[in-house]
Amino acid sequence: MSGQSQFALLRQRRFLPYFTVQALGAFNDNVYRQSVIALLFFLGVGTAERTLYTNLAPALFILPYFLFSAIAGQIAEKLEKQKLIVITTAMEIAIMALAAVGFLLQSMPVLLVALFLTGTQSTLFGPVKYSILPSVLRPEELTGGNGLVEMGTSISILAGMIYGGLVFKLAGSHGPEAAAASVVALAVAGNLVARLIPKVDAGAPTLKINWNPIPESRAVMRLARRQLAVRNAILGVSWFWFVGTVLTAQLPTYAEVYLGGVVNDTALYIFALALFSVGVGAGSLLCEKLSGRIVEIGLVPVGAFGISVMLLDLYFARPGLPPQTGLTIAAFLDGPGGWRIVADLVGVGLFTGIFVVPLFALIQSRTPRSELSRVIAGLNIQNSLFIVAAAVIGVLVQRESLSLGGLTLPLPGLTVPQMFLALAIANLLVAIWIFTIVPEFLMRLASMLLVRTLYRLRERDVDPAIPADGAALIVCNHVSYMDALILSATIPRPVRFVMDHRIFAIPGLRWIFRHAKAIPIAGAKDDPALMQRAFDAIDAALAEGELVGIFPEGRLTSDGEIATFRTGVERILARAQARGQRVPVIALALRGMWTSMWSRHHAQADGRFARMRVPRRLRARIEVVAAPRIEASADLTAPMLEAEVRALRGDAA
Repeated sequence: MSGQSQFALLRQRRFLPYFTVQALGAFNDNVYRQSVIALLFFLGVGTAERTLYTNLAPALFILPYFLFSAIAGQIAEKLEKQKLIVITTAMEIAIMALAAVGFLLQSMPVLLVALFLTGTQSTLFGPVKYSILPSVLRPEELTGGNGLVEMGTSISILAGMIYGGLVFKLAGSHGPEAAAASVVALAVAGNLVARLIPKVDAGAPTLKINWNPIPESRAVMRLARRQLAVRNAILGVSWFWFVGTVLTAQLPTYAEVYLGGVVNDTALYIFALALFSVGVGAGSLLCEKLSGRIVEIGLVPVGAFGISVMLLDLYFARPGLPPQTGLTIAAFLDGPGGWRIVADLVGVGLFTGIFVVPLFALIQSRTPRSELSRVIAGLNIQNSLFIVAAAVIGVLVQRESLSLGGLTLPLPGLTVPQMFLALAIANLLVAIWIFTIVPEFLMRLASMLLVRTLYRLRERDVDPAIPADGAALIVCNHVSYMDALILSATIPRPVRFVMDHRIFAIPGLRWIFRHAKAIPIAGAKDDPALMQRAFDAIDAALAEGELVGIFPEGRLTSDGEIATFRTGVERILARAQARGQRVPVIALALRGMWTSMWSRHHAQADGRFARMRVPRRLRARIEVVAAPRIEASADLTAPMLEAEVRALRGDAA
C-alpha cells in the first residue's frame, strides 16, 4: 500500500483536471443562482415577487433531475467519459451565454430558462462525475479521491454563493455586466480544463439508449436497488442531502433571529454556512486517514451518530432567542455560547463528511463498471426526491396549521432550534433503521475499532489482488482468534469466513461473526453434519459471486509455524468446477501475529497479564500480504497453496 497522501492526486493529470472541472462547475452554478437573487434586489423587486422567484428558481434547477437523469445515466455509460465531460462543459458555455443575455437585458424569464438548462447540464454531468473515479483511481485511492471531490464541491458551493452575492455590491451599477462576464468566463475555463482530462473508456459502449425517461427511470432505480449494501448506501447519500437541505435552509432565519444577526444583513448567515461547509470539507478529507486508505464503511455509523450528537448540542446551545440582537460576527463570537455554536456547526459538517464519503466509495467499489453511471443516475433521482421532501417538510413543520378545502390541519409550528432537535432524533432513527437492515456497517465499525485499538495494521498488495466483483476463494495462515477480523479490516469487499465453530461462538465476537455471515465448520469426527452444511454454504456463496475466506490449516498454529494445508480447499474448488465455475484464488499471509494478543503463543505465556490476554507490546505491528490472484484454479492443490502462503509469510511469524 502506498503511503502517499490523497493530496498527491492533485499533482497528477489523471485527477487534477477532473477535480478542477467539477469544482468550477459547482462554483459557477452557485455564482449564477446567487447572482439571479442579487439581481432581484438590484432591480428593487417587491418582497412578494422576490419570494416567488427565489422559490421558483430551485424548483426549475432540480426539475431536470427528475426528467432526464435516466437518459443521462445511459449516455454516461455509452460515451467515452472525457468526451462527455467536454460536451457538457461546452453546453455550459452556451447556457451561460444565454444567461449573460438575461443579465444584460435584466430579464427574469430568460434567466429562469437558462436556470432550467443549467439543471439539465448538471443532470448530464452528474453520472459521469462519480462514475469516472473508479476508472482513474486505484482501489486504495477511492476514499481519498471521493473526499477531495466532496471537499471541493462543498467549498466551491460556499465560494460561489459568496461571490454571486457580492458581485452586484462590488460592481455597483455595472452588476449585470459583471455577473454576465463571470458566468461565461467560468464556463469557458471549465471547458478548457476538461480538454486536459485523459481519455477514460466508456462503461458500456454497446448499450442501446432508451430515450423514454419514464420506463428508464424505473429501470435505473431497480438497478440501483439490486445489491442490498449499495441500495442502503444510496439511501444514506439521499438522507445526507435531506439533512443538508433542512439544515442550510434554516440558516438564514437562524442567523438573524436566534444568533442575533443584523436585520437584512447576510454576514452572520454566510458565516454560519461557511462553518458548516468547512466542516463538510474537513470531514471528507479526514476519511482517508481514518479509513486506512480502504473503503471503510465502518465510518458511516461514526458519521451518523456524530451528526445527531452535534445537532442535539446545537439545540441546547441556543434553544430560544438570543440575549442580544444586531450583532456582527465578532460580537456574536464574544457573546455567550458563541464558540459553542461555532463548534457545533463545524461538527455537524465534519460528521456529515465522514458519513457520506464512504457511502460514495462503497457505491463505486461494489457496482460493476458497466452499470455505475446508471446507478449514479438512479441515485440522483432519489436525491432529488429527498431534497424536494426536505424543502416541503421544512416549510410545513414550522407552520401552526394548514388549511385544505375548508379543513384546517394542525401542524407542529416548530422553531428553528426545535427543527434541529427533531432532525437529530430523525437522523438517529434513520441511522438505526439502516444499520439494522444492513448490519455490515456496524460490523465493520466494531471490527475496525477492535483491530485499530489492538494492532498497528499494514497491508501490502491486497487491494489489487481482490477482484472488484464476482467470486473468489481467499486462503490464509491461521495464527490467532482475531484473524478473520484483521483480514476483514484490509479486504475492501465483504468476506464469508469459514471458521471453527468454537471460535465462531466466542462471546463478544459472536455477534460480529454472525452478522458477517461467517460459516461455522467442525471436523468430520466432531460433527460430520455441520461440516457438510459448511461445504454446502461455501459452494452456495461462491455460486452467488461472494468472497469466501478459509484457513486451510484447520486450526490455530500451536508453535508459530504454518501447519499442513488440508485438502478441503481442493474439495471446494472441485465442487465449483463441477458446476462449471472456475473460482479465482487469492493467497494471503499474516505476518507478526504469533507474539501478539489472542495467539496461542500469548495464551501459553507465563504470568497473570498473559492469562488476561493483555498484550506484551502495546499495539503490535502486524502485516497482511497478498500474492497475485490465481485466475485458473483447476490444477491447484493444497500443497501448492501452502507453499505460496509460506513464501508470503517468510520468517515474520
